[in-house]
Amino acid sequence: MSQNRGEEMDAKRSILVYSDGDAKEILKSQPELDRELSIELANTLFPLKRFTPTEDGNLLLTNAQKNTLYIGSYPGLTIVSTPAIAIDYPSRLPGSFLDPELGNTIHLFAMHNAVEWFAYAIWKNGTLVRSLSVSGNDGQILEDIGPRQPFEEYHWSEGHPLFENPEEENCSPFNFNPLDLGDAAFNEYLGYQIEGYTSDSSPIDPSQIPLVGLQKLPWWKIW
Repeated sequence: MSQNRGEEMDAKRSILVYSDGDAKEILKSQPELDRELSIELANTLFPLKRFTPTEDGNLLLTNAQKNTLYIGSYPGLTIVSTPAIAIDYPSRLPGSFLDPELGNTIHLFAMHNAVEWFAYAIWKNGTLVRSLSVSGNDGQILEDIGPRQPFEEYHWSEGHPLFENPEEENCSPFNFNPLDLGDAAFNEYLGYQIEGYTSDSSPIDPSQIPLVGLQKLPWWKIW
C-alpha cells in the first residue's frame, strides 16, 4: 500500500496517543485491540455524546470526519482520532483529553494537507513538554512552546534544502514543508510515516493496527 500527497490534497489527520512506555515499541509488537474497552473509553471521553458502530478504521487512515470517531485501546496504549483535537494551538487542548489515567505520556498529532499545516504536542505526567503549530500556507508559526525535539533540528537548520523553488508562486516561507516535519514526527514517535508510506518504509504497518469506528448519533430535544 502506498499514498502520496497528490492523492489526498485536502486530507486532514488528527490523533491523540496515550501510552505507558514507548508507543513505537508497543506498536511494533502488533498489540491486540480491546474492542469493548475502546467503546467504554469513547463514552468516557465524550460523556454527552451517543455513538453507534460504523466501519472500522486503522492507524493509516486517521482522518475521522465530522461526527465520526476512531478509537483503539491496547495494552499500555490508547489511540483516539477525532476532528475535535485538530486545533491551531495544541497547548489549549481541553483538559478532558488530558487524563493521566489513560497514559503517563500523551502525544497529539494533527495535519491538514491543503494548507500545509502541522501541529504536535507532548505531555508527560500531566505537564506540557512541547507544542508546535506551523502553517506553510500563510507562513505562520502559530505556537512554539518548549524546547525543540532532536528530530526537529534537521528541518529547522539553515542547511535544510527548500522543498520548492523560492521563485515559484505559493512557495512556503519556511525552509521546510510542515507536512515533512509531520512525517518525521510520526516516524519518531510512532514508527511509521503518513505521506509516501510503503510496506518497505517502516517496520510498522499502520494499516494493520485497527481502530474501532463509531458514529455520533444525532441529539434530539423534545419540547
